[in-house]
This record gives sequence, structure tokens and C-alpha cells, in this order.
Amino acid sequence: MPESSPSALIERKAGKAQGVAIETIDSVRYKDALKRLDASQRRWLEQTGFEPRPGRFALLPDASGKLARVLVAIDPSEPLGALAGLPYALPAGTYHLAEHGALADTHLAALGWALGAYRFERYRKRARAPATLAVPGAELAALAPLIEATARVRDLVNTPTEDMGPDHLADAVKQLAKVYKAKLREWVGDELLKANFPTIHAVGRASHRAPRLVELTWGKASDPKLVVIGKGVCFDTGGLDIKPSDGMRNMKKDMGGAAHAIALAALVMQAKLPVRLTLLIPAVENAIAGNAMRPGEVITTRAGHTVEVDNTDAEGRLILCDAIAYGAEQQPELMLDFATLTGAARVALGPDLPVLFANQDALADAVLEAGCAVADPLWRLPLWRPYRKMLESSVADFANSGASRHAGAITAALYLERFVPDGTPWLHLDTYAWNDADRPGRPRGGEAMGLRAMFAFLRQRYAR
Repeated sequence: MPESSPSALIERKAGKAQGVAIETIDSVRYKDALKRLDASQRRWLEQTGFEPRPGRFALLPDASGKLARVLVAIDPSEPLGALAGLPYALPAGTYHLAEHGALADTHLAALGWALGAYRFERYRKRARAPATLAVPGAELAALAPLIEATARVRDLVNTPTEDMGPDHLADAVKQLAKVYKAKLREWVGDELLKANFPTIHAVGRASHRAPRLVELTWGKASDPKLVVIGKGVCFDTGGLDIKPSDGMRNMKKDMGGAAHAIALAALVMQAKLPVRLTLLIPAVENAIAGNAMRPGEVITTRAGHTVEVDNTDAEGRLILCDAIAYGAEQQPELMLDFATLTGAARVALGPDLPVLFANQDALADAVLEAGCAVADPLWRLPLWRPYRKMLESSVADFANSGASRHAGAITAALYLERFVPDGTPWLHLDTYAWNDADRPGRPRGGEAMGLRAMFAFLRQRYAR
């Protein structure tokens, strides 16, 4: 697996200021900040035309010309982005947050700094190291797992398919199993048919790299059973219903759900949550060859439902349905999945806001609340069951897609829900896992979306 970039956070020594002070300001606190500056520094701000608008910052020298202080204008309502643009905008060196400042949540601000310091370096090294922020040791210890998990998602998603095929994705799970002494099983190629995972096999059989299902199991058998599933389509051509070139360009990211699931499993094990964890990663390439899955085929799934393949580009739900059916056989206390499942979710909510589906209202409310608390918001859409008719088939129990372009994210979730037994709590996250452009704290490329929300929810649910 690729190495993650450093977080650019270091431990701040008790009772000692390290490096240059950063004072966060807004329009209200700017006047107070000016009072703490000397005449030459105030004159410098005036001469450079500095205004306390969010995103702007000023470097203030002392009498000898040495950098003495940094003023950063922020929006106090968005602490995660307050410092996210600074690691590469400020001169290399060490900084710390001044006592006076407009930030109420320094924890999220430090996380934003670390996320802004990330760079994917497997194929090209960055020109310079990021500036570092000194934070209290306890805060660094709390943030480090989240920073590592986010970098894990970004690294996995950013890696091109040649170096992140189904076998490589399986290797990432195997590494976790080794680190946390978890049990591992894997079904590869025709073993999927023998073990009754027909839809995973059907989607991935045309690739030169064999499809597979990877299972990691960890924790005490007596603890509540938690099943985490991630869509691992390492590249999606669309199959015989081939995507246009612009739609295929970034399809290395179609394993973003698997990346989230792997990172969440690592967080659960690292935190030693009292659960019996099962991680399931169906890993395939949706390729084109003579034996590719064809439109109109009917597949009998693991759960016994017959499914007509209306569209080979609706492949994610096919590999997930066998994994969900297998996970449900364990009678879990909770089952959740991550998937870069539908463009319809992006049309509905845009690229930044993942779609949440849940089969229990209280469950959804708890996840949404947890997401807001950690600045990782989600938005719930309904499992509107009358829309099941959009997936009707004349030859099978139902189809994987339909003629209507309406409610695509909902119909995809309704397809998956058919494989969740009544009474099993279930969460489905339709996430983009990608930033289309560079923004502070969110560099272009792979992104963790909904990961912190789900982990915060699990910590609350399973706290001893």
C-alpha cells in the first residue's frame, strides 16, 4: 500500500511556545488583535491592504525583519477549514496557535491543518515539506488515527488501477489482518462460484485479474457483530454498456467504498471497540472481453433472488448484494456499507455531501448527529419503496437497473435493501470519494467522505 504523507502535526512541549504564533481573527476580533501589535506591524498591515476576510493571512515581522506572528482571518463556524490552507502557504517551519484567537474548536482546526498537508507522493515527490503545527500531546494522540485513516483512503483511491487492482486491494486488507492479528479468508476466481458468490464472479470474470471476495474477522465472538462492506470496483469501464471517455476517466476511484471500509475497520481495531468485526471487500474490475457479463443475462444471487442485468454499468450493486447476503448470514447487530454507487447521488447533493440511507430512523438520526459533531456531514434520502417498481423485470425477480432516470440513488439503495433481512439494522453510504479541484484541506483526488462520521457514530454506539 502507498505510504501516506506526514500529518505536519507535532507534539507541543508543555509550557513552551514552539515556533511562530498564529492568531486567528475575524472581523470582531481584528481590532483587539491590532492592539497587541507594535506600530510598525500595524503600519505593515495598512500598507499591504490586509482585510480580515476568511482565507486571508498576513505575515508580520519583528523589528529585525524576522517572522514574528501570523494573522489568519477565519470563519469561526467552519473550524475544519480555518487552517487547512496554511501548511504550504506559510514558510516552512513550526507554528503554534496563539492564546488569543477566534477559534473555539482548535481540535478540528488542527485536523484541518493535517488534511491540508497531505500530498500523494507515490509517483512524484512534493517540492517542499509542509509547515508543522505544534499541538498538545493528548490532542495529537486523538487526531493521529483520523489523519492516518483519511490518508489511507486518499492513497488507495489515488493509486491507478495498474497498481491497485483486485489483488492489490486484497493485499491492503491482508496488511490490516497482520497488524491487528485478525483472521482472513479469500475467495478468488472460480472459487467464488463454488462458494456461491455468483454476482461478484459475473461482474469481474472478464478482467485479466481475477475477481475476489476478501473477509477479515476480528474481536471476541461474544461481542456485538458488526459487518462493514465496501464496494471494490478497481476500475469500471461500464462493461458492454461502456462509459464515454469523460465518464471513464477517473474510474480508478470506483473502489472508494472499499477504501472507506478498510480505513473504518482499521479505526475500529485500533480503538479496540468491543465488537466482533467482519470486513467484506468484493474486489473486481468491470472489464470488457469475450466472456463479459451481457445485458439481459439473469443471475441467481447468493440470496436466491434472480436478477436481470438491465445495465452492465450498474455493477456495484451486483457485487455488493452477494457480500450483503453473506454478511447478513452472520446475524449482525449492525451492518453498513460504503460505495461510490451512483452519479444520481452527486446530481442530487453535489460532490461534497454523501448520501445516507438507513432502514431505521433512530439509526439514521444518530449517524447524522455524529457527522455534524465532527464536521463530516451526511444527508439522508428515503428508502421510498414505491420506487421498487422501477426495477421490475419481465423474466426475473427484479433487475439491477431500469429505464427511468428518476431517483437513481434511491433505486440503487432499494436494490441493496432487498438483500438485508427484516430486523437487521443497516446503513448505506453513497459517497463520491473524490475532490474535483484543489481546495484548502481537500486536494484534488481521492477523499474520505463520511468516514469520520461513521467512526464517531460507532464509538458512541459501542462505548463501554
